[in-house]
This record gives sequence, structure tokens and C-alpha cells, in this order.
Amino acid sequence: MLVTTTPVVAGKEIVEYKGIVFGEVVSGVNFIKDMFSGITDILGGRSGTYENELQEAREKALEEMCSRAARMGANAVIGVDVDYEVLGKENGMLMVSVSGTAVVLK
Repeated sequence: MLVTTTPVVAGKEIVEYKGIVFGEVVSGVNFIKDMFSGITDILGGRSGTYENELQEAREKALEEMCSRAARMGANAVIGVDVDYEVLGKENGMLMVSVSGTAVVLK
């Protein structure tokens, strides 16, 4: 499945628009991860724990979107947008939402 943020694919023709597809993941960040990220906050540097959580959530959301596009008969998703939100009590949940247009390319 070809996935792109662009509205067209160079050298390919869109022969059919299947519709908008979405993928969503809501992930909790537990207190152990919070504790280790807190140490990073104090000492400085990047929080590998949160970065890994974010990457995993994004990949799962993209996989879900692609799976939905494939079920519609698409072979590509164009115009993909990725959004991030924090949710829940004390912002303890991370939501990653992706959307795009499922198409058939020739």
C-alpha cells in the first residue's frame, strides 16, 4: 500500500477514488514511563520512552488506515494527515489519528 501526504503520485494516474479512510490509536502512558521521562526532564535530553510510544502509536494508526483502505479495494492512500492529541484525566492518554483518501492507482 502506497501512503503519501501528497495529493498525487508522480508517474501514476488515479483511476478511482474509494473514499476517506481513518486510523486511530489511543494509548495510555503509565507511571513507570512517566517516572523515567521525569528524570529526562530534570537532566535534559530527549525522552526515548515517549518517543518510542509516539512512534508505535503512529505506526499502528497508519497500519489501521491502510487495512481499511485495502478492504475498500484501494492500492494507495493519498493526502495523508497525522494528528496528535492528549486526552483523559491529567492528559494521561495519547491519541494518534491519521486520515487520507483511499484511491486506486494505475
